[in-house]
Amino acid sequence: MELPKTYIPQDYEEKIYKLWEKSGAFTPKIVNRQTPDVRGKENSPDDQRPTTNDLPFVIMMPPPNVTGKLHIGHAMFVTLEDILTRYHRMRGETTLWLPGTDHAGIATQNVVEKELKKEGLRKEDLGREKFVERVWQWKEKYGNEILSQIKHLGASCDWTRERFTLDEGLSEAVNVAFKRLYDKGLIYQGLRTVNWCPRCQTAIADDEVEHKTQKGKFYYFKYDKNFPITIATTRPETKLGDVAVAVNPKDNRYKKFVGKTYKINLDGIEREIKIIADQAVDPKFGTGAVGVTPAHSYIDWQMAQANNLPIIPVINEFARMTKKAGKYEGLKVSEAREKLVEYLKANNLLEKEEEIENNLATCYRCGGQIEPIASKQWFVKMKPLAEKAREAVKSGEIKIVPKRFEKIYFHWLDNIRDWCISRQLWWGHRIPVYYRKQENDKTTMSNDEKLEISHSDLDISKNNLYVGSNPPGNPDEWIQDPDVLDTWFSSSLWPFSTLGWPNEQSKDYKYFYPTTVMETGYDILFFWVARMIMMGLELTGKAPFKIVYLHGLVRDEHNRKMSKSLGNGIDPLEVSKKYGTDAVRMSLVVGATAGNDIAVGEAKIKGYRNFSNKLWNIARFVLSNIENLELRIQAEDLKNIHHSKIAFSKQDLQDLKKLDEVVKTVTKHLNNMQFSRAGELLYNYSWHEFADKIIEQSKDRLKADNEDSQAAAAKLLLIMRTILKMLHPFIPFVTETIWQNLPNELKDEKLLISAKWPQAIM
Repeated sequence: MELPKTYIPQDYEEKIYKLWEKSGAFTPKIVNRQTPDVRGKENSPDDQRPTTNDLPFVIMMPPPNVTGKLHIGHAMFVTLEDILTRYHRMRGETTLWLPGTDHAGIATQNVVEKELKKEGLRKEDLGREKFVERVWQWKEKYGNEILSQIKHLGASCDWTRERFTLDEGLSEAVNVAFKRLYDKGLIYQGLRTVNWCPRCQTAIADDEVEHKTQKGKFYYFKYDKNFPITIATTRPETKLGDVAVAVNPKDNRYKKFVGKTYKINLDGIEREIKIIADQAVDPKFGTGAVGVTPAHSYIDWQMAQANNLPIIPVINEFARMTKKAGKYEGLKVSEAREKLVEYLKANNLLEKEEEIENNLATCYRCGGQIEPIASKQWFVKMKPLAEKAREAVKSGEIKIVPKRFEKIYFHWLDNIRDWCISRQLWWGHRIPVYYRKQENDKTTMSNDEKLEISHSDLDISKNNLYVGSNPPGNPDEWIQDPDVLDTWFSSSLWPFSTLGWPNEQSKDYKYFYPTTVMETGYDILFFWVARMIMMGLELTGKAPFKIVYLHGLVRDEHNRKMSKSLGNGIDPLEVSKKYGTDAVRMSLVVGATAGNDIAVGEAKIKGYRNFSNKLWNIARFVLSNIENLELRIQAEDLKNIHHSKIAFSKQDLQDLKKLDEVVKTVTKHLNNMQFSRAGELLYNYSWHEFADKIIEQSKDRLKADNEDSQAAAAKLLLIMRTILKMLHPFIPFVTETIWQNLPNELKDEKLLISAKWPQAIM
C-alpha cells in the first residue's frame, strides 16, 4: 500500500489514538510471574506481586488540577512519562501508568466563587452543602477537560484506572491516614502563628508562600520616650502587638537590660515590655534589637513559647486591625502603618527611615499578601516523618535524579517545620474530627451557622472529641470540624490510595505497589514528592517509589520563563494542531536533561515536524520498493540474520551491525532515563545515516529485480522497522501510522504499540 505524498498529522492522530484505546494496549494484564503455568492468564485470584526481578513497571501521573488547562509543563511530563511507559511495555514488562486529577481545593473553590459572583451570589448565600453541590456540577462539566487534552498528546495511560482525589475510595484513604497519624501522636491541633491569606480566607503551608522582591522602608524608633532601646522594623503596625524586645545574648550593648521589664505607652497602647535574650536575633540586623510580636511572626511565636510571653493579635483574618490595636481598630494594615508612622514622627520617636528592598510574602494561588496570624489549626509533626524520608534517600532505597537535588532535599528535611494541614474552605476532604455538642454553647445554632463556627468555640476535651469517619451513638450529638484538609495531604497518598489502600489485600495494591518511578518537575520536590515519601514510609512501611526523576521548567527560545505578561507562552494544543503532536513531543525531549530547564520555541517545534516528514518519506521510499520488487520475505526471515536465506552483502552486514550498536545505545540511554541522548541519537541515525547514506547507496541496487536487490530491500525494511520501534515511544503517531501500512507478513504485531522492543540481530 502506497503512503500519501505528504504526512498530515491531523488526518491520523485521532484515529490512531482510538485504535490504541480500542485494542486495550493501555491496560496491563496482571499475571503471576512466579508460576510459569499461569503466565498470560488475566486476573487470576492467586495473582500476587512477583518477588523476582520480573516486577511490574509503574508510574503514577502527577494529577493535574481539575481547574487546569493544558500548558507546556503538562506536555513535558506527559511526553517523558509516555516514553517510559511505551518503552517498558515494549520490553515485555507489565506496565501501568495510572492517570487522574486533583480536586485542587483553593483553586477550584475560587473558580466557582467567581462564577457565583457573576450571578450576584456568594457561597454563603448557598450554604455549604449547596455550594459543594455546585462545585461538583462544575467539576463534571469542565473538570475533566485537561484529561482529554492529555490524550491529545498521545498519553498511553490506563484510563480504566483513572482516579480523582475526591473519589470515594481515595476519600476513605484520607480519613484512615488522618486517624492513624492522629493515634500515633503525629497529628495535633494547636494555636500557632500560621501563614494566612486574607483574600483566600484560609491558612496555607510554608511551602505555599511565595516571595516577591519589593521596595520598602526600615523604620527605627522607640515605643515611647522612656524606653531605653531603639528597635527597627519594616512593619510598624505589628508593633502594636509587641510583648517583648529580644536581643542576642552575646550583644554587649544590651546585656544590662536583659531581664528587665518596662511599661510603655504606644499611642494609647499601654503594656509591659520585657527584654529577653535569644540566639535567633542577629546583632548586625537593624539595631540588633527586635520587637517580639508572637501573634504575627513564627520566629516570635517560638520566642514567646520559650519565655512564657502572652499572645496579643492586632491583625485579623481580613487584614484589618483588631480591638487589641486600640484606636487603630478596623483600619487596613497599610492605613495603620501610615497613621502610626505619623504618630512616631509627631512625637519625635522615629529616629530614621531607610529605603530597602525586602521580600513580600504572597499566596502561591492568588498572589495576595500573606499575613502571619495566630490561629488554631491542625498540624502534622514533621520531624519523625522527615527522619525516615531522609534515611530512605541516604541509604539508596530511593534514588533522586539528578543526584544534586539530594542535597537540597536533605536541607529542606533538616530545617522542616510542622505542616499546617487545615484549610478554611468548603471544597475538599472534610477533616474527620467530630465534636460533641454541649448545652448552652454555639453548637445549638442553625446548620449553616454551625459550619461557620471557629475552633475556639468548640470543646475539644477527649471525652467530647472523636477522630474517624463515623462517630458513635446519635449522629445529631456531634458536629464535624468545619475545615478541610490541605490538598497536598490527599495527594501525598496518591501512589497507594489510587491502588486500593488501606485495603492491603486489594489486587492492584498487592501487585503494583510500591511503584517504580515518580516523574515530576523539580519545583514540587517539597510540595509533593517529599510528602509522598514520608506518608508512604509511615503508612505502608514501604518507600512509594524507587526513583524520583525531576525534569526542568520549559522556557522560551530566549531562555525566559513563559508568562502571560511577556506573551511568550506556548499552547501545546495549538502548536500540535499546527505541526503535529510528535513534533511537540520531540522538541520537549531533545535538549532536555534531568533537573535542567529547556528552551523551546516554535522554530524548534517546526524543525521536528520536518523530522516526521522525513521519516514519512523514508517509509514511502522503502514501501514502494518492497511493492515494486515483490519482496519475497516473511517477518521470520528478519529475526536472525545468520539463519536467513537472504543473501546480504558484506556492506549490508556492516550496516546491520551498526544498527545493533544504535539499538544497544538507545536501550542503555532509556534504561538510564537519558531521554535527550536517546532521542538525539535516533534523530541523527534516522536522517543522516539511514536516509542520507544507506538509502542513497541502495538506490542503484534496487533498480534490478535480482537476489542483490532483494537483499538491499530487505536491509532497508529491517532498519526501518527497527527505527520505527525505537522511535515509537518518542513520536508514537507517525510511527504507528507507518506501521499500519506495512504488509502484515512483515509485522511481528498488528499494532506497533504492542510490538517487542528490538534486540540485536547480528
